[in-house]
Amino acid sequence: MNNIESVKRYHIAKVYRRDQPAIARGRFREFHQCDFDIAGVHDPMVADAEVLRIIVEVFDALKLDVTIKLNHRQVLDGIFAVAGVTEGKIRTISSAIDKLDKSSWQGVKREMIEKGLAADVADRIGEYVRHAGTIPDTLTLLNSKPELLANKQVEQGIYDMKLLASYVDAFGISDKVSFDLSLARGLDYYTGLIYEVVSLPPKPKESAASGKKPEAEAPITQVGSLAAGGRYDDLVGMYGKKQIPCVGISFGVDRILTILEARQRSETLTPDRGIQVYIIALGDKDCTGLLIERMSIAQRLWSAGIRAEFFPKVKPKMTQQFKAAEGVPLGLILGREEAAACQVRLKRLGQSEHKVRGAEPVKGNGGELVLLDDMVEEVRKLLGTRSDLHILDTVIDY
Repeated sequence: MNNIESVKRYHIAKVYRRDQPAIARGRFREFHQCDFDIAGVHDPMVADAEVLRIIVEVFDALKLDVTIKLNHRQVLDGIFAVAGVTEGKIRTISSAIDKLDKSSWQGVKREMIEKGLAADVADRIGEYVRHAGTIPDTLTLLNSKPELLANKQVEQGIYDMKLLASYVDAFGISDKVSFDLSLARGLDYYTGLIYEVVSLPPKPKESAASGKKPEAEAPITQVGSLAAGGRYDDLVGMYGKKQIPCVGISFGVDRILTILEARQRSETLTPDRGIQVYIIALGDKDCTGLLIERMSIAQRLWSAGIRAEFFPKVKPKMTQQFKAAEGVPLGLILGREEAAACQVRLKRLGQSEHKVRGAEPVKGNGGELVLLDDMVEEVRKLLGTRSDLHILDTVIDY
């Protein structure tokens, strides 16, 4: 183990908050957290940029629109020093500044004054920390202030953020980040880049009727930041004999699930349960129920990575099967004649169009007759035209 110089790791577990939780904002004493960290010596901002790329990848997979708010501890501490904040008050003032996303500037300024900061010093801080924008835009602002450029901490932070701007551009995630000078983070051990992930409000839906304004979607529950982290180069050295630079991110699993549940409740369509195909047996009272045949078909679909289900009875009723298939996009219908001919019938559930390939129009339930050997390929073709299949939504339903 002593030969290991760098590591990437993730961990999912329950964690516990030491401060008084604000339950109304999704802050609980006990909650689930997923941590990802990169430890070891790397060239500046390379590992930091990779963590940001992972953040984007995670929330893209969850289909959540987010912004990553960035700041740099060296930049923020340098601004405080230039404005006239003594070293002993830096962390106290940081906690006040960090509330700018929830409070007005006047409210934050009042808190700083109550904590012993002179009003003119607070005003000087306000000149800088009320700015947020792209990394290049914020760097332009910082570079236009000679008093800031003369500070070594700000100089180091600008150097790091300039590197980061080129790296996030290479990763194609520049549009996902915002350089927000008010972001402070409450933990003392951060030494460089810091960040928080916040969800964006839902985009308005365009109305199908011409001349109408876009319709706003149902609001997503506000639960604060969904993930947060930063660089902490000195923390590991406090508990060991060697300093190990680290950078990481913590995802609030419970908060993310709250957002996903709210999104699912706001959908007007039947929620997707993750099932792609439901196998339905047809037949009269003398039919055996074709359970063995349904099992065999399900096995073929499962082996092909297609999520299929059938009613777990030997002779299920039609009403039972169609009720169980509600919300499933594709039905695979099997009767005695189809089974004897090694065929199945594919049908989009909830649709009445009759479409048959290479055969006379199918009577009764409609759909498309295909050979059993062609079934997997045809199912994949039909599912490929669906844009509303969300594999990750199954997390909520089960």
